[in-house]
Amino acid sequence: MHPKQPKALITPMTQPRHYDLNHTSIWAKLHQHQRATRHMHMRELFAADPQRFQRFSLSLGPLLMDYSKHRITERTLELLFELADAAHLKDWRQRMRAGEAINVSEKRAVLHMALRGQAGDDFQVDGQPVMAQVLAVRARMAAFAEQVRSGAWLGFDGRPIRAVVNLGIGGSDLGPLLACRALRPYAAAQLDMRFVANLDGQHLAQALEGLEPATTLFIVASKSFTTPETLMNAEAARAWLLAAAPAEAVARHFVAISSQTERVRAFGIDPANMFEFWDWVGGRYSVWSAIGLSVMLSIGPAAFEDFLAGARRMDAHFLEAPFAQNIPVILALLGVWYNTFYRAHTHAIMPYDQGLARLPAYLQQLDMESNGKRVGRYGETLDFDTGPVIWGEVGVNSQHAFFQLLHQGTRLVPCDFIVPMRSHYPLDRHHEALVANCFAQTEALMRGKTEAEVLGELAGLDGDTLDMLLPQKLFPGNQPSTTLALDAITPHTLGMLLAMYEHKVFVQGVIWGINSFDQWGVEYGKQLARQIQPELADASAALAHDASTNALIAHYRARKAQP
Repeated sequence: MHPKQPKALITPMTQPRHYDLNHTSIWAKLHQHQRATRHMHMRELFAADPQRFQRFSLSLGPLLMDYSKHRITERTLELLFELADAAHLKDWRQRMRAGEAINVSEKRAVLHMALRGQAGDDFQVDGQPVMAQVLAVRARMAAFAEQVRSGAWLGFDGRPIRAVVNLGIGGSDLGPLLACRALRPYAAAQLDMRFVANLDGQHLAQALEGLEPATTLFIVASKSFTTPETLMNAEAARAWLLAAAPAEAVARHFVAISSQTERVRAFGIDPANMFEFWDWVGGRYSVWSAIGLSVMLSIGPAAFEDFLAGARRMDAHFLEAPFAQNIPVILALLGVWYNTFYRAHTHAIMPYDQGLARLPAYLQQLDMESNGKRVGRYGETLDFDTGPVIWGEVGVNSQHAFFQLLHQGTRLVPCDFIVPMRSHYPLDRHHEALVANCFAQTEALMRGKTEAEVLGELAGLDGDTLDMLLPQKLFPGNQPSTTLALDAITPHTLGMLLAMYEHKVFVQGVIWGINSFDQWGVEYGKQLARQIQPELADASAALAHDASTNALIAHYRARKAQP
């Protein structure tokens, strides 16, 4: 019996359908192709094709993507493009761009591309243009940023702001934190940018060390203005300020990024100092919005516009380029190839730039909160592997941490290497050595080291020693990697890079039939925490959890009561 042909996967929102791409002929073909090619070695592929790099690399302005070091042939890509067509990727891409409610569980549009739009762009939600309000908020952000950066915005004692503390969590923290650190060479020297996300009190306490209330500005980033972690940190920060300032100082030292005017006002923040964003902006896609206020304060409105322009450049490429020349599409399909058909369940991110040290953490949320799901967009259980575990570390630190596993472990781990060709900090030959290490690791992972090569290194050893060392010094190679080479880390290239990964995640969600824009799995633990917290404080409260949780609560109560 032939596999079923795909049902109509694009259906009206009122008529949910079962997602059955894994029952189609192209899904079966990819499994067959994987079985037929899984033993081929990239070393041999390179030896057979001197043009392999030219065949499997793409450039977009200052970005080069080398994907030649993958277990693929042109036939592999042909099949993966057929898979994208079967999943109606072009249709879903257009629906996202048109502002349709593709976040089906929350009945929301997904229009973070509009956040980096410019005057004249036609972005709509429910038939209503949105660019006017996006540009209005951006203009208010720019005016505020210029006031703070110029010293015109004064604290309660008449001195200018010298420190900015961003209070947020998840997308309200990870994106701005990454961008501020990555773009530090563009930062205003007079502003000390700090970020607090963790509910652990030491995070806020340490962030406030050395700061003066009179010269510190707090940004409270919470769309609902009810995020427990952020609000608890904000209340503690307000108490810290009011220990040294009158009550009216809150209006000078706190601004809000939210959509809830009344809650912001109740906190003590002047709604005139509230910068809004919208339901069609997901938290992990929000650095382009008012959530990026800390970034604009740091690098200035002009550089922030260049950051948006870089993302906009990648948007245009993603929307217009054919799949065979489309960087995010190919990056996504390679991930599907390994995760779903090779069952490689993790993906490593290695940025060879200290400013990008938080990129793995940023991509963890972007990818795993989006596609870490076992249920399809219409509620059906999926019986194939979806989003991978994302992990990584800045290079070359990573080489001395987990590369042993990559080179000689038992697991297939696809890797992304991100490296700039120029450094903002050209100390001696540091950058040259850094780039050499990056390129060398991709070669070593691909090539491996053969028995003949090892024997040449071990010539002269006695037989017993040789028998012991030979297998330990072999490198199987054939480990896949993508190299993303940027001319330099600039606002423009960082915008391109982050937008590229956003689109990659979207494409993979389409292929797997996932709604990449909700995150119901985040909520359950928070619900239980709201129940447990008062039980920790009240030793007489009855407990009705499982035996383990009850015992842990009792242990906390007992230890807390000790002097």
